[in-house]
Amino acid sequence: MRYYIGHSPPASPRYRWRGAWSVPLIALLLLAACCLPATGQGQLDPKTIPKYVNQLDPVKVYEPTAITDPVTGGRASAYHVTMKEFDQQVLPPGYPTTTMWGYGGTVKDLVTGARSENFYSSPSPAFVATRGTASVVTWTNAIAGSSMFAVDPTIHWANPNGMPMMPPMPWNTFPPGFADAQSPVPLVPHLHGGEVSSLYDGNPEAWWTADGTHKGSAYTSLTTTTPDSAVYYYPNTQQAAPLWYHDHALGVTRLNVMSGLAGGYLIKDPADPIEPLLPSGKYEVPLVIQDRIFNDDGSLFFPAEGINPDVHPYWNPEFFGDTIMVNGKVWPNLNVDNGQYRFEIYDGSNARFYKLQFVAQGPGNKKKTVMPFTQIASEGGYLPKAVTLNELTLAPGERATVLIDFKTLPKGTTVLLTNGANAPFPTGDPVDPATTGQVMQFTVTDKLGFKAQKLPATLNTIPTLTPSLTRQEVLWEMQGEDGPLGLLLNGLGYESPVTEDPAVGSTEDWAVINPTMDTHPIHLHLVQFQVVSRQKMDTDRYAADWAAQNAALSIAGDGQPPWSAEPTPLDITTYLTGTPTAPDANERGWKDTVRMNPGEVTKIRVRFTAQDGTAFPFDPTVGPGYVWHCHIIDHEDNEMMRPYVVTH
Repeated sequence: MRYYIGHSPPASPRYRWRGAWSVPLIALLLLAACCLPATGQGQLDPKTIPKYVNQLDPVKVYEPTAITDPVTGGRASAYHVTMKEFDQQVLPPGYPTTTMWGYGGTVKDLVTGARSENFYSSPSPAFVATRGTASVVTWTNAIAGSSMFAVDPTIHWANPNGMPMMPPMPWNTFPPGFADAQSPVPLVPHLHGGEVSSLYDGNPEAWWTADGTHKGSAYTSLTTTTPDSAVYYYPNTQQAAPLWYHDHALGVTRLNVMSGLAGGYLIKDPADPIEPLLPSGKYEVPLVIQDRIFNDDGSLFFPAEGINPDVHPYWNPEFFGDTIMVNGKVWPNLNVDNGQYRFEIYDGSNARFYKLQFVAQGPGNKKKTVMPFTQIASEGGYLPKAVTLNELTLAPGERATVLIDFKTLPKGTTVLLTNGANAPFPTGDPVDPATTGQVMQFTVTDKLGFKAQKLPATLNTIPTLTPSLTRQEVLWEMQGEDGPLGLLLNGLGYESPVTEDPAVGSTEDWAVINPTMDTHPIHLHLVQFQVVSRQKMDTDRYAADWAAQNAALSIAGDGQPPWSAEPTPLDITTYLTGTPTAPDANERGWKDTVRMNPGEVTKIRVRFTAQDGTAFPFDPTVGPGYVWHCHIIDHEDNEMMRPYVVTH
């Protein structure tokens, strides 16, 4: 099923059932009347918001303190980062401010070097870490109030007050929701893409609250300073790459990230021979793209009525905003010099994919030209070679480093960053050209900028790996009366016993089978991996046969997942059609998040070592373990996440 959250319902809402589309007319009417925000009911009409009035602010980065590394005895960088609520001017000047959550501390301006204390923003300031120098971060939860949005206690979640998963009915509407679910707020930061001990990885069950409540043995810290804080250790031994950090608390990640808890984390390598050839300083700009819905008073809107309200009162399968925000500004403009820029682009949205193009339009000239650009890196570092593109598709959690040169454009030329990705992706409704089809604008000045340098033919050497085994993993949707009740990995819920237990040093192929109608961006913690291939399959036949083969494991007794134990794999070979296709040219480096398309088997190759093939600088078998999950955060929060452990 597809559920659309936006300023107004699409022209043709669609309900998805496995293998078919259908819905009674009455359900459509109820959805339009009760579940979707509408103009005049408190939501700000995105078409009335002036575009490109907001100016993109220079990036702020945390300022560390040099300390002795508590693990190696060498040099390390210490940070104190606090999670806090504040007001931010997200909408253009003259509009109300927006209450946000974010991370903050002592920062400096990346361009001017000006220093500020107690600076908070969303997206939050960036870490700029040095490869080989560990980051020791004291994280403090100072959000002492209530969750900004409706916490659904009927899904598996952090649950600091230990309230029953199925509270007595009738259930409250939100607000007020359930008092014992709304407060205190559980938080845990995750360094997405980081090679980190599971003690400091941001395990979904390692959360803590401002009053010191925490998740027993899963909660770990290098040292614990105060009940509201934890100290995490990031070795930073992997390749230079655009990582990011965000909240990862169990069952409320979608709410906490929507509230603003996310930011960039760049690893720089002093020995990198390519870095001096690239734009830097003001010419290196992270772009975090997110979609939001705003109320008339400037506050954020998030749905508080589930599609199956008798089962999950508040949870919805996917959130799609009607307004695009970049670096915490709605539809901003960036004045650019005549020269080359490096953009680290992050898809920080809950569920929205982006199909990005740079479209130039000259002053006084309506002719539009799609500008080529060059991608040089993906999530895990440099690609094997630079790839020239006219369009870039990113899923939630994916990142790309691109170079684009404005040198040939006359003063006053505007370059629009556009979006053409359907929502849900890939077969949902098209974007609205007046709103979600536009991301931001660049305005060319007459000032000379960075002169593009010739890059080496080879940027990175990606090793050829040999797997020792192949795992088959099936993506699945649990269907309810009015759409999905939740989503599963291999038919198992989050609390089922661990079934993925790779050995340290081993290499495995994971063949991920997607019989659903959505593209799911799958993310593995701890490791970077390689995309091997994609291949079409007979989706309906496979789904029916896989369910029939494991019907005896059905917890509900209806022959459908969730299963009570690990299902027997069904050999995918006889269901494959056509021939395997190689990954796109810009997917041939190291990745930690990859798009698993509907009706396809996507094979990834995962080596459970440090990125360079050596031993991890920590024991990955120690601690609460890791997780792998869909990075559509609404899916992740309702069972599309599984734990895995690394073994000796």
